Amino acid sequence: MTRLGGVLLTLVVLAGCNRTPDNGDLAEAEARGSRQAAEDGRIECALEGAKLFDRTCTVEEMSGENGAVLVVGRANVGYRRLQITTDGSGVISADGAEPARVSIVGDNIIEVAIGHDRYRLPANTGGAK
Repeated sequence: MTRLGGVLLTLVVLAGCNRTPDNGDLAEAEARGSRQAAEDGRIECALEGAKLFDRTCTVEEMSGENGAVLVVGRANVGYRRLQITTDGSGVISADGAEPARVSIVGDNIIEVAIGHDRYRLPANTGGAK
């Protein structure tokens, strides 16, 4: 192979390695990661007024005297208890100190804001507008 042929082959190989990823592939990989994280008990959160979410919080479901309670948070920041409601409104603050504000942010995802903390939780949002 000539030197020019070797250079052209190298450029073709490098060009193939530098292609932009397919958006569908990226969305599928992100969805896989989200499912795995939820199975591992991790959720997205933005604590102490953070603007960006990261998947560093944990969620654990426990039985309470009024039904199921979620304990959400991160060890170095603290935890919050959320009572799962039966009226379709999602969750309320089980601690009572600050109210929980719930909004639907995507298919089967709600965002719960309490004070300066925000949590994204899986939820049955079917039929909600």
